[in-house]
Amino acid sequence: MRPDKHLTEGPPPLTPAVFHILVALVDGERHGYSIMQEIAHQTEGQFLIGPTTLYRSIKRMLEDGLIVEVDERPDPELDDERRRYYRLTGAGQQVAIAETRRLTRAVSIAREKLFPGGAFPQSALEEGY
Repeated sequence: MRPDKHLTEGPPPLTPAVFHILVALVDGERHGYSIMQEIAHQTEGQFLIGPTTLYRSIKRMLEDGLIVEVDERPDPELDDERRRYYRLTGAGQQVAIAETRRLTRAVSIAREKLFPGGAFPQSALEEGY
């Protein structure tokens, strides 16, 4: 059975790892360890990514044109020459924007269903609700 057209329009949903990597690169070029640190920071430690997931995701993102490896390097005296730096492409930014919109709609639907009438209690934002 073929899915409805409206369900397949646009890019497919991203994995959480790919989404967070794209968001981590919005501010500029980063190397792998820096990406992992930024993801931990931006999620307040709620989402941690290990090296295997990171580099598998990066490989796929490079193939898909969402990111590029950067040739320019920081001052060698301030950096480890083995590090590879990555930059978000225009396509990567557009995919991140599309995914942000998709997630925003999903959260909106969840709030409407879980909190009918728009009564979204502050306690719902607290851990352990």
